[in-house]
Amino acid sequence: MATIPPGGTIVDTFKRSFTDVPIDAEKDNAISTTEFLEAAESLTTIFDALGSVAFSPVKSDMMGNIKKIRDRQLAAPAESQTLQDLVRNELKTGSHKATEGLLWLTRGLEFTCVALSQNVNKESEELSESFRSAYGVTLKPHHSFMVKPIFSAAMSACPYRKDFYAKLGSDLAKVLSQLRTYLAALDKIVAILKAFLESKDAKW
Repeated sequence: MATIPPGGTIVDTFKRSFTDVPIDAEKDNAISTTEFLEAAESLTTIFDALGSVAFSPVKSDMMGNIKKIRDRQLAAPAESQTLQDLVRNELKTGSHKATEGLLWLTRGLEFTCVALSQNVNKESEELSESFRSAYGVTLKPHHSFMVKPIFSAAMSACPYRKDFYAKLGSDLAKVLSQLRTYLAALDKIVAILKAFLESKDAKW
């Protein structure tokens, strides 16, 4: 986890925030691939702040899916400038490796977004409760019986709320304010991607 600057928050350490990911409303909310991947990579550092080795499978799963998307982008850069174009063009080749990676990455981002949004808005709720609740409505329905215990262990290993937020910055009010803005931007992107991935354009 990067060192937080004095008076700053974890959001200040991100290489890219979801608030800075270009979305082209005139092109059916096309999301810029490079900036999206940078923002997704930056988000995974939040799992370092959760401090438990139990969250390492969650982080490595997200990083693995980011790599699948980036590999496709590097293989066909001209066809991959937006996530939607990347998916459409990959599926034309008969492959769906990056598309499947985007599907799972979106699920992981939604899980993180729902958990943190719930926790930020419920000031008396512990992280383990927020993450367990988010897991139940996002990732759990898609996980096999072998994977579920790994994620359940991570939920149980969440740090105490006060300890977690202390790692995100010294000024709690500023941390919560920045997180709300950040999570609202992430929520918008997740909604766009979920709708796209459920469309016929993204089916394999």
